[in-house]
Amino acid sequence: MDIRVISTENREQINKFIIDHWFSTEMVIRGKVFDMTAMEGFAIYEENNIIGLATYMIENNECEIMSLDSLKEKQGIGTMLVDKVIEAAKEAGCNKVKLITTNDNLNAIGFYQKRGFDLTRIYPNAVDAARKIKPSIPILGDYNIPLKHELEFEIVLV
Repeated sequence: MDIRVISTENREQINKFIIDHWFSTEMVIRGKVFDMTAMEGFAIYEENNIIGLATYMIENNECEIMSLDSLKEKQGIGTMLVDKVIEAAKEAGCNKVKLITTNDNLNAIGFYQKRGFDLTRIYPNAVDAARKIKPSIPILGDYNIPLKHELEFEIVLV
């Protein structure tokens, strides 16, 4: 496995990966639209294929993970990517790393808690509002759970 920074050399492949896994290069979080083609991040490659991707943005001394994907579960790919984002956040002088996931994403909720992230906010019905901006967001999420709320997790950097 090879970890690479998102750069001009791999941006086209990264954008295709984002579209393949998120159906669009636009992500709606807390009612705002974010252009995923402009995000910083890291990709994990096996041969020349992306098997993991983390994107993030830094604003006001806070780093926000915008997406995290691992195509091979339980192999440490997600953990490696989160660790790289935390390392980048520390280098940039950030005081915390945060992220939003949805109420149906039970795997992510457990994943982040195991890595020291705390649930800090719930945005009730935020996905219903996001669906008005991005109608392609499904009604039912993982495990056929109605996809309705955004959950914010964070880890304080020391």
